[in-house]
Amino acid sequence: MMTNFNGFTAQDFDVFTVPGLEGRMEAIIAQVRPKLEDLGQTLSTYLSALCGEEMYPHVAKHARRTVNPPIDTWVALASAKRGYKALPHFEVGLFSTHLFIIFAVIYESPNKLVFADFLDKHAAKVKKMVPEHFFWSMDHFNPVGTPHAEVNSTELKVMAERLKNVKKAEMMCGLRIERDDPILLDGEKLLAKIEETFATLQPLYKASF
Repeated sequence: MMTNFNGFTAQDFDVFTVPGLEGRMEAIIAQVRPKLEDLGQTLSTYLSALCGEEMYPHVAKHARRTVNPPIDTWVALASAKRGYKALPHFEVGLFSTHLFIIFAVIYESPNKLVFADFLDKHAAKVKKMVPEHFFWSMDHFNPVGTPHAEVNSTELKVMAERLKNVKKAEMMCGLRIERDDPILLDGEKLLAKIEETFATLQPLYKASF
């Protein structure tokens, strides 16, 4: 457990209300990025042990943006030092409304096909394994997603099919914590919740290779 991470405050979520790309990036860099860097360092140690391989933190830089300010920011953890987008990975990040803790295979990753095959073959098993209060999303710009409680194994198979056949499709599964949840203000409790969530998601991560 790290000592210098104190959780997230309303001020952290409010960076996404700052108008304009430059102003919002300044707020993210000053307010949120140091926390994500701290979090990434600690979680990389935990995840390396959990996954049995070295896991490296990558804090979002939003470098490709030229006009639109980001609507979320995150730290991703993956098994490559140079980047994470081509690999299945874990993320912790913020939208203005909530914190998300997820496993993700995004559209740049060739492992999409591996995970899609797994999900198609083992939809019933995944339905039982994933907690009801987790959510699924097929677009990382969509902050809402679909609660796992509302998805049956047939719908998981449909999602697998889309992941396989639609170039821009991607898959995320995990937990969202609303911005007013008191756990966010308690660094130690939040860290324990993130680690517990990653442990629950680890079989999905393993199944994507």
